[in-house]
Amino acid sequence: MKMVVGLGNPGKDYKNTRHNVGYLVLDKYLPDVDWKEKFNGMYYIKTINGEKVLFVKPLTYMNLSGDCVVKFVNYYDIEIKDILVIQDDLDLKVGTYKLKKDSSAGGHNGIKSIINRLGTQEFNRLKIGLSHDRSIDTKDYVLGDFSKKEKELLDNLQKDFSGIIDTFIESGIDKTMNIYNTKK
Repeated sequence: MKMVVGLGNPGKDYKNTRHNVGYLVLDKYLPDVDWKEKFNGMYYIKTINGEKVLFVKPLTYMNLSGDCVVKFVNYYDIEIKDILVIQDDLDLKVGTYKLKKDSSAGGHNGIKSIINRLGTQEFNRLKIGLSHDRSIDTKDYVLGDFSKKEKELLDNLQKDFSGIIDTFIESGIDKTMNIYNTKK
């Protein structure tokens, strides 16, 4: 079983904020699904190419994402190599992304929480660029809404994001990285 986690914060106040890019990608990948709630997270299970895939959106708020993720990992006995976490990244420009495996948290509190709770940083990540407007406090920036131009750039990448998820499910992270980290 594979697990794809979209990071974000619950509630309508955060719905279109930069920090919620993981939620946004999953919502576009899985439009009109009936999300269920368990372990303080929203989840949906779908069979893709004969493999069950668990999609998760933690409801713990970003800084405690690991609390939700570890419960799903333990309950469904998911291997670390079979996890893909979709996160925002301030060090990448808006409209860019990068796939990584076995990487540090890089200052991202949601990723720090997942690393702490899983006891490893070896899970896979899709890092989606937000840029960083240093004239604005980081917290205010990531919790701010996307501009129209930023939203457009991300919408144009959704086909890539969906392809990344599909390729990861079918072929694992190495093939996915080979295809999509060189595509830009």
